[in-house]
Amino acid sequence: MKERILTGAFLVALLLLITYFHNFWLIWGFLGFIYLASIHEVKKLYQLRPNVNYFLVAVLIWAVSATMDNPSHLGLIVFVTFLGTVAYKPDVERVHFFPYFYPTIPLLAIWEIYKFHDFTLLGWLVVVVALTDTMAYFVGRTFGKRQFSPTSPKKTLEGVFGGIIFATVGGVALGIALFDYSVLQLIAFSLIVSISSIFGDLFESFLKRSAGVKDSGNILPGHGGVLDRLDGYLLSAPLLLVLLQW
Repeated sequence: MKERILTGAFLVALLLLITYFHNFWLIWGFLGFIYLASIHEVKKLYQLRPNVNYFLVAVLIWAVSATMDNPSHLGLIVFVTFLGTVAYKPDVERVHFFPYFYPTIPLLAIWEIYKFHDFTLLGWLVVVVALTDTMAYFVGRTFGKRQFSPTSPKKTLEGVFGGIIFATVGGVALGIALFDYSVLQLIAFSLIVSISSIFGDLFESFLKRSAGVKDSGNILPGHGGVLDRLDGYLLSAPLLLVLLQW
């Protein structure tokens, strides 16, 4: 727990420092580091053989993302490439494409949210996901009886509902103070982000159980890997981006 608290404090201080300088290239580089670290970790989760090509493609994707108005559209290029490759060479191991769907597309969505909506909306996203995770834990510990999913045996249905309710209320309250969106829009944003963060966490648990590992990595003492801290954001960020554009 001591390691967990110290690492958490360091991460908060680092984010505040980056926010203070608010430099385009600094933020692009910081998210790029997170992206490459995630690619490194997800290779273990997908049980892929070590291959430098994963990083070469990832570096190319992230370099191009700096020049695009809609970086998430790079996901369409990945998808078209995947379909074309499968059609041309049916025996190709499709798992090699998985890192360019997850975590690539979610992190491109986070980068695009920053480019168009700045740190304010990313901060709101952090709060809603953190409320979901924290309150799901405490409500689950206090009232939890029914298992939510066999993928993550410790999660309870009561905890999930508690996390979603607290996060939705908190997201709406914070949103009213920060944005010009209507209350109905903020309810929709908060509810969808909270629910998707639950399943983002669940999906990473599924990958870890499939790979037979406890954590995605060990870069963050007391927390595990980068993906262990990002899992709630990796499904919620793309959905938030879609809602914003809608």
